[in-house]
Amino acid sequence: MPDRPSRVVRNTSTSVVTIERFIIEQEELHPGASGSLSGILYDLALAAKMIANKVRSAGLADIIGSAGASNIQGEVQQKLDVIANETIVKAMDHGGRLCGMASEEVDEIIPIPQGFKTGDYFLLFDPLDGSSNIDVNVPVGTIFSVLQKKGGPGPATLADALQPGSAQVAAGYVIYGSSTMLVYTTGTGVHGFTLDPLLGEFLLSHPDIRIPAQGRYLSVNDSYAQLWSDPVRALMARYRGLDGKREPMNVRYVGSMVADFHRNLLGGGVFAYPANAKSPKGKLRLLYECNPLAFICEQAGGAATDGQRRVLDVVPTELHQRTPIYIGSRDDVDAATAILAAN
Repeated sequence: MPDRPSRVVRNTSTSVVTIERFIIEQEELHPGASGSLSGILYDLALAAKMIANKVRSAGLADIIGSAGASNIQGEVQQKLDVIANETIVKAMDHGGRLCGMASEEVDEIIPIPQGFKTGDYFLLFDPLDGSSNIDVNVPVGTIFSVLQKKGGPGPATLADALQPGSAQVAAGYVIYGSSTMLVYTTGTGVHGFTLDPLLGEFLLSHPDIRIPAQGRYLSVNDSYAQLWSDPVRALMARYRGLDGKREPMNVRYVGSMVADFHRNLLGGGVFAYPANAKSPKGKLRLLYECNPLAFICEQAGGAATDGQRRVLDVVPTELHQRTPIYIGSRDDVDAATAILAAN
């Protein structure tokens, strides 16, 4: 299935399409497909349903608040971080399709347990993006990325994880908000599915998503403005229309990357998390957050840069590597490249 044919656009007004049916129809476009990638997407959809159920009941069960531990980044883990991580691992480790996994919440590569078959794909994921917002009922999400194994058969190695984003064969995210949506790409466009809670099925609701070339929304944490470089401040002034070169953008910042990205993907805009004096390498994780969302954004007609180069061209050297990012509508991201790369 990594071969990427032209987009197929479906009229959803005449049919009800489950995510399973959609994936099967996409697989049929690849006569030589083994079905492994389709199986990975099925399993991720199942894990998303399980996590959505936990998120919905978070205020009624003892699963909100701190878990009393920190992750590899030194961030306090929430109870739902741990639950979501375990849910994805257990949903994915026995299918025989993966050679290994890596999670934002875990220091090292997660191996496939002994006794289970290994496969040709490697999964990277952020189990619960924006988890610090759980206690105040703000949307959170899951982000995932799928790569093909680099070496021969057998367990995963670090080289399988440390591939540029351009090598991704699939990427997606799930947003747990007023409704639960799963959005993914396999390199043939971006498609969104909304979970029907009565049927327990993801139904195709947003076929062939396209992001506007110029956006309405700016998503950035202004509390770091005093720590930004002069070129970053100039860029933010451009987005706000202060230099007279464009109409001002509306500032909308949730603090959950999935939620901010999802709004901008549908409505047009740019999400920015610049480097600053305290985080000169950026804050967000390249492998678990930025690469998968950059793949999705480009497939929807948008762009993503670290301020100097295309995000998907960055060759990672660390499992938990951080990066600055400017992602969203192409014209807005092009402005970031023009202003930042020139300085």
